[in-house]
Amino acid sequence: MFIKQISVFLENKAGRLAEITGVLAENEINIKALSIADTNDFGILRLIVDKTAEAYNALSDRGFRVRETPVVGIMLDHKPGELHRVLKQMEKNNIFIEYMYDFLAADSAEKVTIIAKLENQDEAVKTMSCAGIKFL
Repeated sequence: MFIKQISVFLENKAGRLAEITGVLAENEINIKALSIADTNDFGILRLIVDKTAEAYNALSDRGFRVRETPVVGIMLDHKPGELHRVLKQMEKNNIFIEYMYDFLAADSAEKVTIIAKLENQDEAVKTMSCAGIKFL
C-alpha cells in the first residue's frame, strides 16, 4: 500500500541537483516523480524512483544524506473537483497532510496520482479506503 520515497538533503548551491541526477543516471535509475523544498541554506529533494534501494545506496555512497520514507499514492480521476473531494474527506476525518505533490505515472490521461505523506498513515489509509478513496 505504501510507496518508498527517497529524501535527499542538499546544500542550496549551483550544481547539487545535477550531481544527484548524474548519480541516478550513471546507475540507470529512472525518476518517476520529484519535489524540491528549500530554505536559504539547504533543500530537501523528494524522489520516487524505479529502483529505490539502488538509488539509496548510490546516493549514500557518494556522500549524500539520504532517508527513505513511506508515502501513499492517492489515485484521482483527472477532472475538476476531484482533489477537492478527497481533501474534504480528509478534513472530515481529521487526516492531516504533511506534504503532497503529483506523480505523473498514471497509465491514462483520465487518472492522476498524488503522492502524500500523511499523519498516522496506516489509520489514514484505512479510513480513506473505507470512504472509497483509491490508493496505488
